[in-house]
Amino acid sequence: MSAVLEADRLYRFYHAGDDETLALRGVSLAVQPGEIVAVTGPSGSGKSTLLALLAGLDDPDGGTVWIGGERLSRRAEEVRARIRARRVGVLYQLVNLVGHLDLAGNVRLAQRLRDDDGDPTPVPEILDAVGLRARANALPRELSGGERARAGLAVALANDPDILLCDEPTGELDGAAAERVLVLLRQRAAAGAAVVVVTHSERVARDADRVLALRDGEAQE
Repeated sequence: MSAVLEADRLYRFYHAGDDETLALRGVSLAVQPGEIVAVTGPSGSGKSTLLALLAGLDDPDGGTVWIGGERLSRRAEEVRARIRARRVGVLYQLVNLVGHLDLAGNVRLAQRLRDDDGDPTPVPEILDAVGLRARANALPRELSGGERARAGLAVALANDPDILLCDEPTGELDGAAAERVLVLLRQRAAAGAAVVVVTHSERVARDADRVLALRDGEAQE
């Protein structure tokens, strides 16, 4: 089976004045359809930097990211955005919902960004999948913390992505809400998506098929 997500020897460094910080040092990763990979490590180890590169939100200084055999890295931002809209769903720790749109409107907005001729999954079906159909007309501020996490997941799933990238999806949730989000991630993987989860949670790491541990920007054996 071919990997749906491949990252080959990624490097990323940042400059602040005369100082240089090497955030990633040759990290490689391949994720198969249906696989959940947890990315772990202490704060500052490069987890969020890696996620941004995998999503095409940032470009590596070295190495390459491929999505379904299509090169994502070192391409124009509009090209990366188009690939991301078609093939990648991103779930942020601080859920990226548009505050003046209701939940259904947030999902429809994500679908409009796809910009192709495909038929999108009906919004009620997406909201059903995350247990929020009854909250379709609610604004983000009217949702509980657990509901906002699931709302963010609904937006990430709006275009039926091949890859789901999650940044601390259970970090601000209580046990019951966190478990509900994990069940949804497992269901998504069972449907064939590749799932990458950045996490500090041992519970989330245990639930993954594989763990990539980072320290000081390097993958640990």
